[in-house]
Amino acid sequence: MTGGRRRRLGWVWAGVGAVVVSAVGFTLVAQAVGERDQVLVLARDVPVGGVLKPGDVRAVEVAADTGVVPLADRGTVLGRRARVPLVAGSLLAPGQVGSRAGFPPKGSSQVALAVEPGGAPPDLARGERVALLPGPAGAGAVTHGSEEKAVSAVVGTVTGVRAPESAGGPRVVTALVETAAARRAAQLEHPRVVVLPAEGREAP
Repeated sequence: MTGGRRRRLGWVWAGVGAVVVSAVGFTLVAQAVGERDQVLVLARDVPVGGVLKPGDVRAVEVAADTGVVPLADRGTVLGRRARVPLVAGSLLAPGQVGSRAGFPPKGSSQVALAVEPGGAPPDLARGERVALLPGPAGAGAVTHGSEEKAVSAVVGTVTGVRAPESAGGPRVVTALVETAAARRAAQLEHPRVVVLPAEGREAP
């Protein structure tokens, strides 16, 4: 074999090697980019303190990520209590469940109010920042002898809205408020709920 022919064959093998290396590299990159893991997502809402049951979670495939519970750890979270309100459709994080509830946060309390039809927006939802006020039937005042003091609004965040048990009945609206204002909020007569701009305290 002449020297020129050997050089040509060397270039051919070098080209083949480059193609193989490129193909392998592309395959590895494609696998890395398309890698997806099975993790847990909430199948339904779970209130604070509720025990996580098998039907409360389901598995979904998502791009590899940290801070969520993988399907393989399903047994470690079932039977534990929700430390915060868990919303259907959201990925489950390890810190959201524990041996006891970590909600409400220090300095805050939850109050439940029976709101009559028309006392709150029909599309009121969890996470909205609201003002809690007495309704017209409550006259918006507390009487002390001949003196009346206007009842000020209590600002809070909606943590739950329960539909009426019967047609025309009240909805039960649960809100997170400052502990110092919790008693005042619970004593509101014919409470009204007014949605405020989305600013200030974040939803739990």
